[in-house]
Amino acid sequence: MKALLLSILFLAIAVPLAAQNTNAHAIAVQYYEDGEYQKAAALLEKLFLKSHSPDDFDLYLKSLFKAKQYEDAEKMLKKLIRQYPGVLKYELALGRTYKERGEQENAAKVFSHIIATLPEDEFLIRDIVNELYQAQEYDMAIEAFLQGRKVMHNEQLFTYELLNIYRFKKDKTRLIEEYLNALANMPQLLPQAQNVLSVLFETKADYLLLQNALLKRIQKDPQNESYAKLLSWQYIQQEEYEMALRQLIAQDKRTKDDGNILFYNAQIFIANKAYDTAVKAYTYLLSKGKENPYYLPSKLAMIDARYQLLIQGSTSKPEIEALANEYQDILDEYGLNRGTLFALQKMANIQAYYLSDPAKAQESLEKAISLPGIPPMESGEIKLALGDIYVLNQEPWEAILMYEQVSKGLENQPIGNEAKYRSARLSFYQGNFSYAKSQCDVLKAATEQLISNDAMDLSLLLSENLETPADTLALKMYANAALLLFKNQTAQALLQLDSISLKYPRHQLADDILLSKSRIYIKNKEFNKAATILGALVAKPQKNRLTDDALFTLAGIYEEQLQDPEQAKQLYQRLITDFPGSMYIAEARKHYRKLRGDNIGS
Repeated sequence: MKALLLSILFLAIAVPLAAQNTNAHAIAVQYYEDGEYQKAAALLEKLFLKSHSPDDFDLYLKSLFKAKQYEDAEKMLKKLIRQYPGVLKYELALGRTYKERGEQENAAKVFSHIIATLPEDEFLIRDIVNELYQAQEYDMAIEAFLQGRKVMHNEQLFTYELLNIYRFKKDKTRLIEEYLNALANMPQLLPQAQNVLSVLFETKADYLLLQNALLKRIQKDPQNESYAKLLSWQYIQQEEYEMALRQLIAQDKRTKDDGNILFYNAQIFIANKAYDTAVKAYTYLLSKGKENPYYLPSKLAMIDARYQLLIQGSTSKPEIEALANEYQDILDEYGLNRGTLFALQKMANIQAYYLSDPAKAQESLEKAISLPGIPPMESGEIKLALGDIYVLNQEPWEAILMYEQVSKGLENQPIGNEAKYRSARLSFYQGNFSYAKSQCDVLKAATEQLISNDAMDLSLLLSENLETPADTLALKMYANAALLLFKNQTAQALLQLDSISLKYPRHQLADDILLSKSRIYIKNKEFNKAATILGALVAKPQKNRLTDDALFTLAGIYEEQLQDPEQAKQLYQRLITDFPGSMYIAEARKHYRKLRGDNIGS
C-alpha cells in the first residue's frame, strides 16, 4: 500500500513536470522559428541540462550557431566532453562549432581525432559519418568509412555509401576504383556501374581512366568476367567497336559461352551503324556450328548487316551478287511465305538498284503481292516498292496504279501519305510540274514531318522555277537528273546536272544542283568533293530553303568522314543560331553538345 502511494505521488509530480518541459520546448521552437535565436538558446540550455534530450541538444546547438554564440557553444561542449568522454556526439558537435566559426584547422583536428579512435561498431561508425556528412565534411566522411573498414577488418563494408559519396563529389578516379573493388565480389553491381559511369563521364579522357584501371585489374585477375564485360562496354561507349569485338570474342572463348553476350553486343554494333564489326561478330557466331542456338539468328542478322553496307556503298559487285544469292538461298530453303517476305523484298531492291535488273525485281515483287494473307501494312510497303520498280521499267501508269492503291487503301496513314508523295514525285520526273505541285500542296499539311518537308521542298522548287519557258526547260533537265539519281545511275545524273548551266546559263537552279551533286559524291564516298561543293553553297551570303540542309550535311561530313570536329562544331553552331526553325535543329544540338564535350547520356 505504501509503495502504491509513492508511485501515485511520483506520477503526480512527474506528469506536470513533463507537461512543463513539453510546453517549454514548444516555446523554444517558436522562438527559433521566429528568428529569436538568443531567447531560444537560453530556454533550450535549461531544458537540455534537465533532460539531456538529443532533440533539445540539437536545437540548442543550432540556436547558438544562428545567434553566433560560438564561445558559449565551445565552453558547453568541452564541459560535456569532460563529463561524458565516451559520447562522440559532443566531440562531433565541437568540430562543427569550429567549422561554423571558420576555424577549419581546429575542426579538422577534432574530426581527425574522432576518425583515428573509431570504435569497433559498424552502426556507430555510420552515425559518425552521418554527422560528418551533415556538416558537409565529405572528405572526412570518406576517411571515416575507410578507417571503419580497417577497424572492422572488412574491406567490403560501406561499399554503397562510398559509391554514393564519390558519385556526389564527382570523384571519378575513386569511384572507378570503388566499383572495381566491389565487382571483385559483387558482379551484380555491373549494370549499376555502367549506368552511373555513363551519366557521370563527360569526355573520352574519363573512359580512358576506366580503361587503364581495368587493364591493370585484368592483369591481376584475368578470370574476373565483370572486368572483361566492363572493358567491352567502355570500348563501345568510346565507339571503338573493333576493340570491343576482340574483347568479346576472347571472353566468349574463355567462358565457353553459347554466344548470348556476343549476339547481344552485335546488335549494339548494328544500332551504332558499325556494320563491318557486326559482320565479323556474326561470322564468329556462325563458326560455332548449326547446332548453336544463335546460328540462324546470326545468319539472318549478318545478311542484313551486309545489306546495310550495300546501301552505304561499301560493297563490291561480287559481294552484291553473293548477297542476292544468299537471300535467294533463304527463299529456296524456307519457301515464299510471310516469314521470308523480308528476303524477297531486299533481294528485289538489290536486283533493281545494284544489279541493273529491274525486270527480275518486278517479277519478284509481283509474286510477293499475290501471296495470300499479307496484312495491309506489309502489302502496302511491297506495293510502294513495286511502284518504284515500275518507274525504273518505264511503266509510269503501272506505278501510279500501285501508289493509288496504297494511298486509297491506307488513307490518312503515314504509308498512305508516302504513296501520295511518290505519285507527286513521279509527276515531277515526267515534267507534269503543275500537277506535281498541286499534289505537294495537299501533302504539306501531312502530320509526318519527313513527308511534309519533302512535299514542301518539292513545292518550293517548282514555285521558284516556273516563271519563264527557259526556267521550265531547265527544270525538266533537273527532273531528268533526279530520275537518273533515283535509278542509281550517278554518273549520268552528274553529266545531266552539269549540262543544265551550259544549255540554260540564266536558270535559277544553281543551289539545287550543288546540293544534288553533293549527294551523289556522298553516295560515291567522294567526301572531299562533297565538302567543297557544300562549302560553296553555305558560303553564299543569302539564306534559302537549302542552306540548313547543306549546313547539316556538311557538318556531318566533317564530323564523321573528314575527322574535323572543330569545323563540324562551328557548322552545327551556325545552323542552331541562324535556323532555329529547321527540321535538323534537334539533331544539330545533340551533335554540337557531343563535340563540345557535354554529357548528353548514352
